[in-house]
Amino acid sequence: MKNDKKKPADLSAQIAAQIRDAIVSGALIVDERLPSEAELSEQFSVSRPTVREALKRLAAQSLIRTQRGATGGAFVNRLSFEDAYPQQITTSTLLLSMNAVSFDTACEARYALERACAPLAAGRRSADHLATMRAEIHRQGQPGLTDEAFCASDVAFHRALVDAAGNPVLSYQLAGAVEAMQPLMNMITFTARDRAQIIARHTGIADALEEGNAVRADAELDALASYTAELAKDLLAKRPKASR
Repeated sequence: MKNDKKKPADLSAQIAAQIRDAIVSGALIVDERLPSEAELSEQFSVSRPTVREALKRLAAQSLIRTQRGATGGAFVNRLSFEDAYPQQITTSTLLLSMNAVSFDTACEARYALERACAPLAAGRRSADHLATMRAEIHRQGQPGLTDEAFCASDVAFHRALVDAAGNPVLSYQLAGAVEAMQPLMNMITFTARDRAQIIARHTGIADALEEGNAVRADAELDALASYTAELAKDLLAKRPKASR
């Protein structure tokens, strides 16, 4: 399809994709200034509003930043793993919801990934990681804590466990596993789970990491995975066939 038949939105998406590819390939490096809107307009044979929309798309993905003033313009941004977490979580959540991933599949994937972090976390956890985990365990034991708050604390605990591995690539990859898959599991099991059991396993995990005991940490995670899977199995078995 020729450019003159495309809508401005289609053209801006194409331009954004070409600039993004240049950033990914290294043709455009971090902190490099992009050509001006006028130059990009001439380069792509489109209007300046179309270029402006393309730049907005790139800024929304944190790939570029804009600066004002005589030395301003659009510059290639240094994207951090933390900046990319929300997109990873959103994508994982959409994939799970749109593809109707089964509880068993989600549970198996999440705990397999998380257990890969356990030996690393046992050797690398910091005092801050342990403090976060202990704080969440304390919070989970508070009387009157709502199910929603308990679920949020559950996610925060496991986020700290993953981050304790000290590997930003793993933390990024598991952002979706912990913060998309775990809420899905909590939504199914929260009505029947025994909070005391969850707290006991969380305490065991934190103790194991504090001891630097990777084998015990793995065993505690395995026990938590088995409890979660059995709980879901019992709940699904009790549902009327029509609602399954």
